[in-house]
Amino acid sequence: MTITRRTLLGTAAVAGGTLVPGPAAHAAPRRTVRAPALRPGDRVRVVAPGSAPDTRLDRGIEILTGFGLVVELGAHVRDRYGYLAGADADRLADLNAAFRDPGVRGVFAARGGYGTQRILDGLDLGAVRRDPRVFVGFSDLTALSGRLWRGARLASFYGPMVNWTDARTGPAEIASLRAAVMTTDPVVLTRDPAEPSAAVAVPGTATGTLLGGNLTMLQTGYGTRDFPDLTGAILLFEDTDEAPYSYDRMLTQLRRVGALDRIRGIAIGQFTNAPVTAGQWTAAQAVQDRVGDLGVPVLGGLRIGHGSGQLTVPLGTRATIDTAAGTLTVAPGVTARTAPAP
Repeated sequence: MTITRRTLLGTAAVAGGTLVPGPAAHAAPRRTVRAPALRPGDRVRVVAPGSAPDTRLDRGIEILTGFGLVVELGAHVRDRYGYLAGADADRLADLNAAFRDPGVRGVFAARGGYGTQRILDGLDLGAVRRDPRVFVGFSDLTALSGRLWRGARLASFYGPMVNWTDARTGPAEIASLRAAVMTTDPVVLTRDPAEPSAAVAVPGTATGTLLGGNLTMLQTGYGTRDFPDLTGAILLFEDTDEAPYSYDRMLTQLRRVGALDRIRGIAIGQFTNAPVTAGQWTAAQAVQDRVGDLGVPVLGGLRIGHGSGQLTVPLGTRATIDTAAGTLTVAPGVTARTAPAP
């Protein structure tokens, strides 16, 4: 049997075991917390909270090194434990070590796949609050971004992981990642009419906090401490290897539980590898049917997610969608750093 992310998620209830409460948590700050921007010479740590990376990891390390960053690997990044990147305790130890080390200024996910949800209840949120730093990941790492937001109001970045695929990500995407984590420039993405999700549209403009990520992870995370309160938010979502009815089912469930009742708008990334069956809805048509009557602007066609040309955006900062201009404009996810005294 081919193991897919959907198959693995279906085993989560059994494989995850009993949830272990995390450390006692203080209330998260009310306002968005931005980590200091990365700069050449900074140490960054690569961790694998989910599935194991492969030989493509070396290319990602090369790219980060090209930014002038000093790249370190978590102690267990190359471990294997079934379909996971090592045992739960070891993956959690790597994650917490990265957020506790005062010399590490950025944490980059090696790969997504499955497994992050299994360890999140042990995340040291106290360390995150004491010393915020850059975090980059997507797909399965949606759960970690949500936990960082819920527990510490930390802005994170939805962007390529270190297990880099040159066939999907080229110079423009490398530049997008670098600009997002190393400058305080706003991030502006423009609708790409070639993306399948570009067919989803509801006219208008809206401003709110950009939150979300991978739709499967959002739907499976509802009711946990990883799912963000979407009140006043611009909801971002994308997915891969999902049939049109799956998009319908996931959005229907989020509607039924009221999660979408108070959003201000929707920004849609890539629908990657969505099958098309003659005479049936496409993924875009299914999504249009589920979000078109929510009474909020919807902008599709953004190069965010699992497809070619993947760009990087902050999560947790102020964003505006303008469907007439076809743009998503997002406030920076990092703050400026002053130069050290000579």
